[in-house]
Amino acid sequence: MAVVVDIARRLTELGMSVGEFAEAVGLTPADIAVLENGRAKAVRFSTLDAICHVLDCQPGDLLRRVPVDGEAARPSG
Repeated sequence: MAVVVDIARRLTELGMSVGEFAEAVGLTPADIAVLENGRAKAVRFSTLDAICHVLDCQPGDLLRRVPVDGEAARPSG
């Protein structure tokens, strides 16, 4: 499974640019791109907290798991 970060969707909903968001969170626009493109290996809880604070959301609103090619989906429950 891969974890997808849906920051862009929330930024669009709020009408906020990546530059404004990056400044508010204390990251660079390049750092935001790394998160969005799935190249991040880890995210500090303090960073995730800052992101959620700025976007007025919960971590689950931004993060979702998706199957990777060839991986069978596990039944829920």
